[in-house]
Amino acid sequence: MRKFSRRGIFGLGVGAAAALSVAGCSGSGSSASDKVGTKGKTAKSKPIGDGSTAYTGKQPNQPPAPEKLKPGQKPPQFVVFSWDGAGEVGNGLFPRFRKIARDHNASMTFFLSGLYLLPESKKRLYRPPNNPVGASAIGYLTDDHIKETLKNLRAAWLEGHEIGTHFNGHFCDGTGTVEHWTPAQWDSEIEQAMDFVTKWRTNTGFTDLEPLPFDYSKELVGGRTPCLKGQENLLPTARKRGWRYDASSPGGLQVWPTKKQGLWDFPLQSIPFPGHSETLSMDFNLMFNQSKNSTKGPPANYPGWRKQATDAYIAGFQRAYETNRAPFFVGNHFEQWNGGIYMDAVEEAIKHIADEKHKDVRMVSFRQLCDWLDVQDPQVLANLRGLGVGQQFTGRG
Repeated sequence: MRKFSRRGIFGLGVGAAAALSVAGCSGSGSSASDKVGTKGKTAKSKPIGDGSTAYTGKQPNQPPAPEKLKPGQKPPQFVVFSWDGAGEVGNGLFPRFRKIARDHNASMTFFLSGLYLLPESKKRLYRPPNNPVGASAIGYLTDDHIKETLKNLRAAWLEGHEIGTHFNGHFCDGTGTVEHWTPAQWDSEIEQAMDFVTKWRTNTGFTDLEPLPFDYSKELVGGRTPCLKGQENLLPTARKRGWRYDASSPGGLQVWPTKKQGLWDFPLQSIPFPGHSETLSMDFNLMFNQSKNSTKGPPANYPGWRKQATDAYIAGFQRAYETNRAPFFVGNHFEQWNGGIYMDAVEEAIKHIADEKHKDVRMVSFRQLCDWLDVQDPQVLANLRGLGVGQQFTGRG
């Protein structure tokens, strides 16, 4: 697998690889986001710490309690759409995909970058491992964008979505790359990410916003590392913290997941890409195969590229749905690369997946998938894991 690296998409640091590696963070845009989460207290709200977060009871809009598969029973087709960075920077993409999720009965996972809740004026509070104090390979958000991010995070959780972590500074290259962080350094990074989420009121001084309606120490049960690097040393720390899964593996296949160091391992997956070899199921990788190091390729190519990207997501879904029913994982960023065609592709894929002709499809968060996996009979899961990519489910183990 030949690897590539680069920096500077929309002023953000990004590491990448052509076909089976990935990175990226959210970009910038112009349209306004909706106004959400500014009024009304949630029932049973009990402030935590400085009031940046609050305990509001059981999360609403969750699926029914999972049931065990019977031996030989065909499993549901799970699909997880996840978002790295999860900041609303004025392009309206966070509320756009919240609405799409509502329209199609989908839950998603939003991997929040902790720095997106820390004002740049307070950047020296961040002490990234192996990097200067306050350093970051992604930009700090403006105060207005921090506010919009907080409003959308609050609304997303109340709508049933999961809030995971994309950690903080997104260091993919050089001597400070996350690839070489120790378990103790990962622990520091996680602790700081949690601090930025649970102390945003102190750090920003904002008094006009409601708290995030969850206890982040309990809400946070998984994440995805920058550029899919550093998982090996992250996992011991994640396990000690009681996390349930990690979504940082590169180069996964469309097969049923296993556990790694006690956590469910949910990798981005290699999927068919029309006109290309297979590539990872993430917007960045589709873009790299089409326009290489440019996020603004020739506009004349956009219609064809949009169809290619849409067809890739649909092909990945269909292959799993029609054969081994392995959970289908898609990763994305709130970005507008190549005219926003990858956002359009995700929307079209969701509409296709949600079509009533597809029976037993569940668009869930990673945490909800963990809930289902954890109640299954180990032998039933072992039988499912025995099915290769594209191998037909027959019900015989």
